[in-house]
Amino acid sequence: MNYKKLSIEISEWIKREVEKAKCKGVVFGLSGGLDSSVVALLCKKAFPEAHLALLLPCFTSKEDMEDANFIVEKFGLNSMTINLEPVFLEFTRILRIDPSSRELPVANIKPRLRMITLYYFANKMNYLVVGTGNKSELNMGYFTKYGDGGVDILPLGDLTKTEVYKLARTLGIPEKIIKKPPSAGLWAGQTDEEEMGIRYKDLDRIISALERKENLSKFKREKVEKILTMSRKNSHKLKPPKIFKVELG
Repeated sequence: MNYKKLSIEISEWIKREVEKAKCKGVVFGLSGGLDSSVVALLCKKAFPEAHLALLLPCFTSKEDMEDANFIVEKFGLNSMTINLEPVFLEFTRILRIDPSSRELPVANIKPRLRMITLYYFANKMNYLVVGTGNKSELNMGYFTKYGDGGVDILPLGDLTKTEVYKLARTLGIPEKIIKKPPSAGLWAGQTDEEEMGIRYKDLDRIISALERKENLSKFKREKVEKILTMSRKNSHKLKPPKIFKVELG
């Protein structure tokens, strides 16, 4: 795959989708990780001026914030930092839950607060919200419904994590960002691969084999079954809400 050509095609697609929606630009969350950095550069290619990178710390690690600011400065992004920690603390106080809990329902409040913030600026500026999810995560349902899954367009949605790495290098994303362990930042020390229970390398190979309808016997059966099970279990995240149909009599 020609990743330089691909970067141009994705940027042009972003621009077309924004124009089709009669919007003026794009807004996206910048976490300091690989996927959001790639999306940031693709968005800037599409809209050199009409883009906004939002840095939305919510008990985010110091390293991630430094990396996000590094990307902003290195590539000259339009950006804004909004600290969501006070909102998170107040909301958990109202709900009477422990803000330091690692339970998923509590951790998922963070990406949902970010979604609210992204859409505030999108509505205010007549921008589209650009998501950072990739094919690997979408297949596993590894995203928060109405959190980081609440977006208008997904430019990396048909690229596996392995392909995103290759695209990142073509775009000139620094190695310090590329080599970071992928993390949704739900809590300190959390990583994608640990949370999903499978390495991206294995996940991407199996996804590719499933798409090509290849023989899966070369893979460990439990890994294949895990992917298929997670895909079925979380398929609702990729679909619109079900609607009760009234029969016309």
